[in-house]
Amino acid sequence: MTSGDLIGTWIGAILTLFIFSFLYKDNPFFRFAESLFAGISLGYYIGIVSVQTLKPNLVIPLFTDFTGNWHLVIPLLLGIALYTRYIGKIAWIARIPLSVYVGYYVGINMVQKLQGEVVPQIGSTMMQLIPGNGVGVTAALNNVVIFAGVLSVLIYFFFSMEHKGLVGGVSRLGIWFLMLGFGAAFGYTVMGRISLLIGRIYYLWSDWILGTIATLGGGS
Repeated sequence: MTSGDLIGTWIGAILTLFIFSFLYKDNPFFRFAESLFAGISLGYYIGIVSVQTLKPNLVIPLFTDFTGNWHLVIPLLLGIALYTRYIGKIAWIARIPLSVYVGYYVGINMVQKLQGEVVPQIGSTMMQLIPGNGVGVTAALNNVVIFAGVLSVLIYFFFSMEHKGLVGGVSRLGIWFLMLGFGAAFGYTVMGRISLLIGRIYYLWSDWILGTIATLGGGS
């Protein structure tokens, strides 16, 4: 590890300890590390958007071939108009580009959601429930469980009919499936956070402590 790497490792370790200090209580060290992380992330995002989006898609086309790309002036003006919200008397102008952005995002996102999530999920529930034609007993049983779960959850969210009798029983079964789904999602989230914690502890022990000892002691 070089001297430059060692300095970077120490900065990372100290900031990691600042973040861990929140386990005691909210304090200036945690707020400093949090603010630094937010500022660097925002600056990095602005740089990425400027270099990879605005420059190739707006600046270069306008300056190299304005006649063929004059229509790009429209999104440029809409983008500039967003900042009029900081000018009191003409702040209402910012509503125009904001409404265009929301409408565009909803329209394009709706198509992507339908094609990428809704339709594939509907197709995934159309499964063979009886063994045969290449589907074994275990696979058919799994398909029955998935089919029953999807049907019961949909009935639980069907509020045009009172949940009594058979509908009420199936609805309660849907609640159980929902709880299982929420529990699995929560467990997955906890595992992800624990994995991050293990990674940071390993960094502190291996890169920071052992790396510093090896570097200062003349090891590799």
